[in-house]
Amino acid sequence: MTRWIWINRFRSSLAFKVIFSTVLLSLGVVWLTGSTLYAQLSDRIQKVKLDSSLAEARSAVFNAQYRFVVAQNAKESVIKQIVEDVVVNSSTIIGTSVNGHEVALLLTRPSSKGSINYERTSNLISASSIPTALRSQVQKSTTAQWSKTTIRYANGNRVPGLAIGQKVSIPKIGAYEMYLIFSLEDQNDTLELLSRSLLLTGLTLLILIGLITWLVIRQVVRPVREAARIAEEFTAGNLNLRMQVESNDELARLGIAFNEMASSLQNQISRLENLSRVQQRFVSDVSHELRTPLTTLRMAAEVIHSARKDFDPNISRSAELLVAQLDRFERLLEDLLEVSRFDAEVAVLESVQFDMTQLVIRCISDLSLLASEYGISIEIHHPDQPVLVNADTRRVERIMRNLITNAIEHADGEPVKVTIVETGNTLAVGVRDYGVGLDGPSAYRVFDRFWRADPSRARVRGGTGLGLSIALEDARLHNGELEAWGRPGAGAHFVLTLPKRAGDAIEARLIRLQPEDYLSTPE
Repeated sequence: MTRWIWINRFRSSLAFKVIFSTVLLSLGVVWLTGSTLYAQLSDRIQKVKLDSSLAEARSAVFNAQYRFVVAQNAKESVIKQIVEDVVVNSSTIIGTSVNGHEVALLLTRPSSKGSINYERTSNLISASSIPTALRSQVQKSTTAQWSKTTIRYANGNRVPGLAIGQKVSIPKIGAYEMYLIFSLEDQNDTLELLSRSLLLTGLTLLILIGLITWLVIRQVVRPVREAARIAEEFTAGNLNLRMQVESNDELARLGIAFNEMASSLQNQISRLENLSRVQQRFVSDVSHELRTPLTTLRMAAEVIHSARKDFDPNISRSAELLVAQLDRFERLLEDLLEVSRFDAEVAVLESVQFDMTQLVIRCISDLSLLASEYGISIEIHHPDQPVLVNADTRRVERIMRNLITNAIEHADGEPVKVTIVETGNTLAVGVRDYGVGLDGPSAYRVFDRFWRADPSRARVRGGTGLGLSIALEDARLHNGELEAWGRPGAGAHFVLTLPKRAGDAIEARLIRLQPEDYLSTPE
């Protein structure tokens, strides 16, 4: 849970991104710099210790060898006293001196059988404190050799150390190895102190960098957040807010430009809203005002039409045309009124439960006379059980009448197929004809108001040019969708997808827009 909170915070906050990135990069730089500095200081401290220890070891071995050479004819007690002086008395107790060391004299090989073993170690250190590998190197070399080790005392103490050894020869006794073991405890304490100091300094530096970055980002991000908040208010419809400008820097210029843009947008939106209101009022007023003369014209036309048998054939035909055009004009006014409701966003749903299959069958039955005039047969494929839907019956029926009428008028004598498919929460109706069809661009523009793919043809066959546009608005009012597909000479396919309860989301497209009977045909 905490991980997702940090991820969301990182995605949604510019300040958090910048601070996190800056601290992360600074961490890399501090770590790299601290590691390099620590490595250099550590190497330098160890090198100084090694050089001083080598010099001291060489001097101690030289003095011991000199004393053994001088005492080559001395008695055993004298040689033993020299060994004691070299090993025990010359060692310094670790902890009392920075250069404190221990001494070990180890036998390599005796000169003769029965010779006395003068092996000694200072302060009871274990001979195992000398690494085996170092002894092998000392035995093969004539110069001093060194190796890091651990000084082991008889009481169990362990101290990090540096062992330096070289061969010495005790006359008449045999070959020995003399080792000086220097304590590295002080150097390790120094390096540990240095490591802690670098770590503490690095953490302090990171905190300071993060704090400075936060202060800088706060000054930069605050106007951006204010601009985002005002933009959100703009989206919500509050067009009067503006950014406060209190300085003359780049951010102030940003605020001034933002305010000018906001004022320009407010003016443009107000102008467009006024134009839209004027247009809607004009359409609504004109539609209502035309109803009164239209009613009078219809009454007069019906009187003339009822007596057309007594007129000259030309006048009789004119009476029939007059009634037909008045019907078309009345449908146009109704469509314009419906369009004005959609534009004013006052269209409402009156949802009831009904059987979609029965509604489609009723629409087909009502349009059977039109289909017979065009010589069209209509096939319907639907589930065996009722397809119950909770929607606005009037609007859904208007959609289906528009789609089926459009298919009949453009089928060119070919049959029309209507398919109904349902799932748990979604239904779809497909209307397929095999007539003149549509080209690619027409399928996208067929729902535009007053748009006609073939104006000359449409004037003979078509209606008001608003039917499919209103059908699309009716479908979207239910939270559904209406789509069109077509190919020249291959017909058209319109698919209506609706939720079974108006306003719910549609789960999927149940009917493929490109019909299955066209899949084998190359594009």
